[in-house]
Amino acid sequence: MKLTVLGGGESGVGAARLAQSKGYKVLLSDNGEIKEKYKNVLSNHGIEFEEGGHTLDRIFDSEVVVKSPGIPDTIPLIHSLEEKGIHTISEIEFAYKYCSGKIIAITGSNGKTTTTMLTYHMLESAGLDVRMAGNVGTSFAGQLTDGDHDYWVLELSSFQLDGIVDFKPHIAVLLNITPDHLDRYDYKFENYVASKFRIAMNQDENNHFIYWAHDQVISEELSKHDLKAQLLPFGIGKKPEGEDWVGAWNEEERLHIKTNNNYFDMSIHDLALQGRHNVFNSMASSLNGRVLDLRKEVVRESLSNFENAEHRLEHVARVAGISFVNDSKATNINSTWYALESIDGPVIWIAGGVDKGNDYSELYDLVDGRVRALICLGTDNKKLHEAFEGRIETIVDVLSADEAVRVAYDLGYKNDTVLLSPACASFDLFENYEERGHAFKAAVKRL
Repeated sequence: MKLTVLGGGESGVGAARLAQSKGYKVLLSDNGEIKEKYKNVLSNHGIEFEEGGHTLDRIFDSEVVVKSPGIPDTIPLIHSLEEKGIHTISEIEFAYKYCSGKIIAITGSNGKTTTTMLTYHMLESAGLDVRMAGNVGTSFAGQLTDGDHDYWVLELSSFQLDGIVDFKPHIAVLLNITPDHLDRYDYKFENYVASKFRIAMNQDENNHFIYWAHDQVISEELSKHDLKAQLLPFGIGKKPEGEDWVGAWNEEERLHIKTNNNYFDMSIHDLALQGRHNVFNSMASSLNGRVLDLRKEVVRESLSNFENAEHRLEHVARVAGISFVNDSKATNINSTWYALESIDGPVIWIAGGVDKGNDYSELYDLVDGRVRALICLGTDNKKLHEAFEGRIETIVDVLSADEAVRVAYDLGYKNDTVLLSPACASFDLFENYEERGHAFKAAVKRL
């Protein structure tokens, strides 16, 4: 059977490897340039590939096309495939067909990487045969090529969920929904919301759906869906009424978890990850663990000794009494809101990059009286200036991480925090948020 993979990045190369291992005749086709490391993988496995354009006759001769998540459904090639009745699916859907392990799938506009890593840490600490994949680390398909496992913890973006058909996780987690990537969804928030809810569309009564109870968007959308899965909400405030209620809640600085009439609690001060948003991530991860009947001691210890992901509120150094924090992964307003909310004391904020339609007014309450200076790291900082001139006393434009760090250091005082939390994509000055974060950390170490 002939199969074409569109896109030569991590997802596409993983799908190509898995397809080849299952006996498909594979062509990987990328309209752009494929990175050298991926070319080497393809060549070493004898997988045919092309770059810099598509050979349409070859692609249209395929029985199956696996599309990488970065490719929009709106491009002419995808429309042509649909018209010809050629099955187009995502790498996640393709890999799912060959996976027999239980899947814990995690999505949300913010917090999904941390929750995925924390859940993985918890299952690994319990001694389970588990791997982590999806939007974090290496691809699901690529890892599956090297062998299946009892459990898979997958971080899934809306782009990855758009291409699923039969994908059915044992546990689905929806952390929150705030406007993001709207350029991919015709600038219609409802389209983005629908994409996120696809994570639960195939679940049945033997599955579990964990969600943030106080997210108004999720609550409204739940009323429109007849979800078959067992619902496990998590929230803040007093325990909801009803003896049969199950889920998690945070009340009086304690985390409470109740599943199947099993209960345990712990102080939020014992959590390795501090900040209001990390209480949410910890509650969701705890529910994952308890649904899988992990011992309470394992869940509690995992929450206490976890180390967070790189580029997510990562403490870099303290120089002359000034703390430097790398939150380069914060590429939208909501992520930056959480970052600002988690820091006590004055902040020198480094922001900017490729704006995705941000409404900066959502940050005003946190910025007022807290942010002493804004350093705009980007090629076009007009929207940042318009939003914060008159609110933040000092605003400076820079074009490199070195310049941003040096200016921040010169403006800083003892006990200030220099926070890189861009609220924007990185593509104007950097290849991705990782490169931006590494550049920031390197600049701090050069002080």
